[in-house]
Amino acid sequence: MTSSSSFSQDTQRFAHSNPEGLRADALMEEDVAWSHEIDGERDGDQFDRSDRAALRRVVGLSTELEDVTEVEYRQLRLERVVLVGVWTSGTAQDADNSLAELAALAETAGALVLDGVVQRRDKPDAATFIGSGKALELRDIVVESGADTVICDGELSPGQLIALEDVVKVKVIDRTALILDIFAQHAKSREGKAQVALAQMQYMLPRLRGWGQSLSRQMGGGKGGGLATRGPGETKIETDRRRIREKMAKMRREIAEMKTGREIKRQERKRNKVPSVAIAGYTNAGKSSLLNRLTGAGVLVENALFATLDPTVRRAETPSGRLYTLADTVGFVRHLPHHLVEAFRSTMEEVGESDLILHVVDGSHPNPEEQLAAVREVIRDVGAVDVPEIVVINKADAADPLTLQRLMRIEKRSIAVSARTGQGIQELLALIDNELPRPSVEIEALVPYTHGKLVARAHTEGEVISEEHTPEGTLLKARVHEELAADLAPYVPAPTA
Repeated sequence: MTSSSSFSQDTQRFAHSNPEGLRADALMEEDVAWSHEIDGERDGDQFDRSDRAALRRVVGLSTELEDVTEVEYRQLRLERVVLVGVWTSGTAQDADNSLAELAALAETAGALVLDGVVQRRDKPDAATFIGSGKALELRDIVVESGADTVICDGELSPGQLIALEDVVKVKVIDRTALILDIFAQHAKSREGKAQVALAQMQYMLPRLRGWGQSLSRQMGGGKGGGLATRGPGETKIETDRRRIREKMAKMRREIAEMKTGREIKRQERKRNKVPSVAIAGYTNAGKSSLLNRLTGAGVLVENALFATLDPTVRRAETPSGRLYTLADTVGFVRHLPHHLVEAFRSTMEEVGESDLILHVVDGSHPNPEEQLAAVREVIRDVGAVDVPEIVVINKADAADPLTLQRLMRIEKRSIAVSARTGQGIQELLALIDNELPRPSVEIEALVPYTHGKLVARAHTEGEVISEEHTPEGTLLKARVHEELAADLAPYVPAPTA
């Protein structure tokens, strides 16, 4: 990161040297507004009010390429971005983690992160998100670094977006727009693309910029205009909004039709009494890797945020031979835009309709508890509160043992695994087998060989306890659901006196 001579004295910038010490300095008591010596002893590293309100440089975010010639740079033409966050609560480490996640999102979208700053405020400024004075300082950072985009760690109102752009003189986007851009790049299926397009239109609708009556499409008042036709007609921005609303209505109808197809498949699985397991979790927690490890599905795995957007459903088998389906779902993220939750509701219903949720969390993340809370918030939004949950702490091979112990103590139904090495996978399979709902009726029947389909159904839909081939037929002892029990009832041997 470069240094700025124009930066004011009350603005802290994080240098690469000794970042741990500087981060420790930033963990200050909120209510202390002075720093002085008492009886010759220092009373800790405490900042005065102006220091606490200053923009604070976040270390380790720059992904700027070094030793790149101008020709190579013009071939790359990546968007060069500066990140800015508002730290309203929590510790300085929490604020840094939040901006680091924004940096990972920006890189996933194909941007080049040049710098990152955090502003300490009680709440974001209503006009420019970070305040007018800090917006001017941000403009200096943008000029100094040569950035062409500013990304804000939060959702900006249309007014904040316009006001900040007017100050910094480059494009400004917020966290929501960035996530929508990533989704647009990664969507592959027809349904995924439609859901992303709907979310983008919902986001853009209140943010259209128009220039008033100068863009009127229809002007009344001419000769022969008649009553009630004088004055400005529909403006350009009104036309755009009407067209967007029409497209949104069409998109919702298309998604509803696709949802019907998904529901038919789901009902077919339920009719066949095949239990379903949904893999849910924070983005990049390793859900697709776990699906591949459990089923050998060969689903795309990338070390990138939101690599999976289209749900994948695969058949799997427990160690005892019970069949079930395993669904990989879209990853969640802290402050997932409301538009996306709504647009992807039909996809996320795989979670709500499942018999068991494998909630995957990255054990090597600095704050896995926050990831768990963010995912559970979305799970509540899609109405899956009553579905049993197993917390799968992934990447155990790279996690801090103390973090693993803490998570397993807090989460009673949890298991530590590594999808990469295979550690804990057998134990997880046994746990799935134990947690899946079991057929309620235990039955013993002598099934004639001419009705072999009933025996096959007992294997696929139920749980076979024992099976013996006799001259009269197959003596079957199994746990089955009520429907199959009724079909097997004619072959239940009469009780002996």
